[in-house]
Amino acid sequence: MSIINKIEKVRNKRKITFENICTEWLVYKKRMVKESSYANYTYSIKKYLIPEFGRFSLRQLEKYDFNEYVEELRQNLSPKTVRDIISNLKAILTLAGDKYDCKIKVKNIISPKQDLEPLAILNHREKNKLERYCLKENSLKSIGIIVCLYTGLRVGEICALRWKDIDLEKRELHVRYTLQRIYKNSEKSTQIIIDKPKTKTSVRAIPISNKIYDLLKELKCQYKDEDFFLTGNPYKFVEPRNYQYNFKLILEASKVKKYKFHILRHTFSTDCIEVGMDIKSLSEILGHSTVEITLNKYVHSSYSTKKRFLEKL
Repeated sequence: MSIINKIEKVRNKRKITFENICTEWLVYKKRMVKESSYANYTYSIKKYLIPEFGRFSLRQLEKYDFNEYVEELRQNLSPKTVRDIISNLKAILTLAGDKYDCKIKVKNIISPKQDLEPLAILNHREKNKLERYCLKENSLKSIGIIVCLYTGLRVGEICALRWKDIDLEKRELHVRYTLQRIYKNSEKSTQIIIDKPKTKTSVRAIPISNKIYDLLKELKCQYKDEDFFLTGNPYKFVEPRNYQYNFKLILEASKVKKYKFHILRHTFSTDCIEVGMDIKSLSEILGHSTVEITLNKYVHSSYSTKKRFLEKL
């Protein structure tokens, strides 16, 4: 390397800031990921990383102890959120190292491990109470809760579902889109988008069980194909955070303790395993990219299930 090149690299380390690298990294990522993922990256970087390191030069970053920052984040954020932030940080610093020959010890940055808490699911009594209330109320939003209980749909997927996605002849429910609110950095605001799911495996067909077939058959004749399932209107949808709030009200009305919306998916997964469904089939129904995700994240047998199998020895 010539003396001129060495001098230029030293200058770069002094004048190029962390914020400059973030901008470069986001330009690179924008060509590779979906709009929703790019919005999440942008939001995380703008909210957490730039306020902390934005003005730091590459030279300063080479000497910084990033694990102190990790500990600060852990005081107020969940392990998963911290891991996502640090994952972005590592990727940005790796770009700085590769492009500008920075000696930042990225491998020394320690991300917090996720604590494996016991999986929360609805017990049989809670599930029955919730179903009875939803059937009695008989609104599209309450029926949507039952659909999620027997298909494992994510909240964004049920919000994007239209009646044309329900094929009663083939007894299939098709997941083609997801609805979510994303951050728009250029406008410093948020907006709703309806887009294809992030992974190919999330676009899927789910068999409609006898449990909900008659219910859906009775309703479908009342709506047009383009109508959203939860509203019965082709132009009006329910966004996820509003549906999650609606779920909270339904739990209160049905006298079931407070849970997050995702418990419907957890309960569905666990019920499938308990009746003997193989993991591969369940993984495809849930739209997971690998069987390992299904095993590690969603499927945990209950104590009673373990005891029942041990009694067979």
